[in-house]
Amino acid sequence: MGEDTDTRKINHSFLRDHSYVTEADIISTVEFNHTGELLATGDKGGRVVIFQREPESKNAPHSQGEYDVYSTFQSHEPEFDYLKSLEIEEKINKIKWLPQQNAAHSLLSTNDKTIKLWKITERDKRPEGYNLKDEEGKLKDLSTVTSLQVPVLKPMDLMVEVSPRRIFANGHTYHINSISVNSDCETYMSADDLRINLWHLAVTDRSFNIVDIKPANMEDLTEVITASEFHPHHCNLFVYSSSKGSLRLCDMRAAALCDKHSKLFEEPEDPSNRSFFSEIISSVSDVKFSHSGRYMLTRDYLTVKVWDLNMEARPIETYQVHDYLRSKLCSLYENDCIFDKFECAWNGSDSVIMTGAYNNFFRMFDRNTKRDVTLEASRESSKPRAVLKPRRVCVGGKRRRDDISVDSLDFTKKILHTAWHPAENIIAIAATNNLYIFQDKVNSDMR
Repeated sequence: MGEDTDTRKINHSFLRDHSYVTEADIISTVEFNHTGELLATGDKGGRVVIFQREPESKNAPHSQGEYDVYSTFQSHEPEFDYLKSLEIEEKINKIKWLPQQNAAHSLLSTNDKTIKLWKITERDKRPEGYNLKDEEGKLKDLSTVTSLQVPVLKPMDLMVEVSPRRIFANGHTYHINSISVNSDCETYMSADDLRINLWHLAVTDRSFNIVDIKPANMEDLTEVITASEFHPHHCNLFVYSSSKGSLRLCDMRAAALCDKHSKLFEEPEDPSNRSFFSEIISSVSDVKFSHSGRYMLTRDYLTVKVWDLNMEARPIETYQVHDYLRSKLCSLYENDCIFDKFECAWNGSDSVIMTGAYNNFFRMFDRNTKRDVTLEASRESSKPRAVLKPRRVCVGGKRRRDDISVDSLDFTKKILHTAWHPAENIIAIAATNNLYIFQDKVNSDMR
């Protein structure tokens, strides 16, 4: 009875929390920059919030690692396509940072149709003493200017300015699902359901179509593109995944149009496991190259898989994320949860992988020890400096005190978007409208 009461309390607090969420506040993407000093989130309201990591101070040596709001700006607005009578949501689908070239930072953000390049700069000085303008910036009456003076720079409070540098529009007929910056730092690609385009960061009025899987007759369409990414080191290689569970590695040196892939990574289906839901749950929702460039990580509905670029026949590792849902696929299909697109992430050394699940749970898998853990991101369990306790989902039978029954999982609480700091054990988890940042104090110099 005590355990049942606890479970009801947990679920009640989830539901109470959920009632305050507005649709526009739901986080739709999370991305660290290349140093991990900045973290950007995008939401369904078209806003981008950038967090900056606080430097360590002598007075508070344990404060380093905490991220504070650095800048907030409206990236996209709702639009209406009058030719197609189609509303275009302002929701930010993806954010990608560009490698830093100077003091300014740059990032790409995209909704379903339009990609924007933003420049983020800091100002802590302002010029004073103009000859032809007054302090408010208005032109002076020239007859009152009797002497010339040299303008000087005076210190001012730090101001972060965000300005749009380029707008890449009209490149996609279908909804953009991914963008990826090339290692050459000059080009990037964007992918929708049927096509992948290559853009130059300095050219906004044209792009090159490098993949087109649209059939002559749309009735012959059997699969769509679900995600794509450039190789981290070789600027000619990229991969894209499909709704059929396959990965295609393409080499842009082979042909201008990469309709013929260089390698096809596909796991043969086990006929004994075939069901009505097989094709839906095998659809790849995310693909990520490892930092080394040797492996690829993919996420489908029930598993994460690690593929070796030198072995196409099958993945070298498969991890079950929430196998206990296999018996619930019918109800998950009815409430559309089976179409949720979970993301996955590598840690900086490619030794641990992370992905999200339901009930505000997220999973981590250690590739070396083969150990895994389920953790929870929620306000109740995530007070500052608190230690996360591993959670366990039980399927019938005996249940330990802190276990949660598969029947009491909350499917409205789902962790779709996660990111891992490029060098340290710091992770960012988006749970509905909340952003959680966790740090591994066991394997870190800091607490």
